Amino acid sequence: MVHYRRQRVPGGTYFFTVTLADRSATTLVDHADELRAAIRTVRQRHPFSILAIVILPDHLHAVLRLPEGDDRYSMRWRMIKREFTVRLRARGIRIDGRSGGERRLWARRFWESTIRDAESLSRRIDYVHLNPVRHGLVARAADWPHSSFHAFVARGDLPIDWQEDPSQATIPTGEPRSPGRAQRNPGAR
Repeated sequence: MVHYRRQRVPGGTYFFTVTLADRSATTLVDHADELRAAIRTVRQRHPFSILAIVILPDHLHAVLRLPEGDDRYSMRWRMIKREFTVRLRARGIRIDGRSGGERRLWARRFWESTIRDAESLSRRIDYVHLNPVRHGLVARAADWPHSSFHAFVARGDLPIDWQEDPSQATIPTGEPRSPGRAQRNPGAR
């Protein structure tokens, strides 16, 4: 098995993709309120800032910033996954197990990348907000209810009709996008 080494930057900003074990499931949107509650519970115990997030049926993307001197994002995701699973089981939702008693709601791993500059941060936030469009779930970012896009609109950082061609959006590996990028308010972030 390949040993994956994670980048650790205390107080860093990271882009995450966290998936369910069953990629055909709709559990995250079916129980989005429970997922939000799980995230709030963990944030109270182990603070972090959510710069952008989108919850899709079988995965989520998030841009998080950790407190100064703290690089323990793996612990936070482990706790969020566990808290969400416990909340679902408390509501009587059956979650099959793996050998050894481990629950199999979530994929074992998650993907992260360190955000190093303002341009990378902007591209990742755009990616988060456009992801439901890219997956064909809605025609416009504004049409997806489980997204921080709505908070950006409420703050005046993005217009409600913000849109760009999803084929032009940056993929999570940070490949550059072609010209025609959506314009943000100059004072945003």
